[in-house]
Amino acid sequence: MAGAPGAGAAAWETVLSGSFANRAALEANWYYRYPWGSDHNGSARMYASSSDINHVYLESSGVLTIKATRITWDEGTSSADPHLPIRYHSGALHARQQVLVTDQFPTWEVKGEFQAPATRGAWPAFWLTGANSWPPESDILEFKGDNRNWFNTYRNASGGWSNTIVGVSNPGAWHGYRAWITKANTTDVDIHYYLDGNWVGQHRGANFVGKPMWLILNLQMEGSSGSPGPTADTYYRARNVYMGRTRV
Repeated sequence: MAGAPGAGAAAWETVLSGSFANRAALEANWYYRYPWGSDHNGSARMYASSSDINHVYLESSGVLTIKATRITWDEGTSSADPHLPIRYHSGALHARQQVLVTDQFPTWEVKGEFQAPATRGAWPAFWLTGANSWPPESDILEFKGDNRNWFNTYRNASGGWSNTIVGVSNPGAWHGYRAWITKANTTDVDIHYYLDGNWVGQHRGANFVGKPMWLILNLQMEGSSGSPGPTADTYYRARNVYMGRTRV
C-alpha cells in the first residue's frame, strides 16, 4: 500500500490525553500529591485526595485548577530540604504513566496549556523527575516569582543545569509549554523545548535513557520564588495535558 510504513517503522501512540474531562478520568490517569508525599522544597504542603477537592479540582470540563491558600496556624516545617515553615496548603498531581526512553520508545512528547501565577512567592511547575533516583530532571514549566519561564535540564554527566529562560507575556493567560524528547545515543537524550509552538532551546540530558520519570504538576510556594508570598489565594490552571511516544 502506498505510504504504508515499512517493517520496523516507529508508530506514534498517545498515552495521556483528555485526563481532565471529569473526576473519573482525572483519577484514572493521575495520582494525588507528589510521588513521595505531601512536602517538597517550598513552604506549601500538598492536600489532595478523592475526598479532599479543596486544592485540586476541575473548575470546568477539561480545566484542572490547583489553589494555594495561606494558612494562619503553625503546621511545623517541610519534611523536605530546606525544611521551610509550612505557610500554605496547595496541591500536586503526578501521572500514572511514566516517561521512559528506551530502544522501544525512543521519542516522547510532553505538553500542556497553562495559566501560571507569576508573582513573588508563587512557584508553579510542570516537570519530569526520576522515579527511582535523581537525576534525571526536565522542567517544562517553572515560574519563580516573575514572568520568566525556566526550561531546565539536569545534565548529569558532569553535573549542573542547562537553562533556557524565556519571558512570557501575561503568564496568567493560556500558553502552551512543550518538550520533545529523543534518544540521542545509548545513554543520553536531546530535549527540545517550545513555548506557544515556538522552539526556544535544545538541551542534552545525560543518562536519561532507561530511567523512568514521573510527570508532576504542582503549585509550590515561596522557596526559589521569593518571600513573603501572597496572602490571597493563588491559582494555577491546566488543560490539554498530553503525553505521547513512538513505539518501534
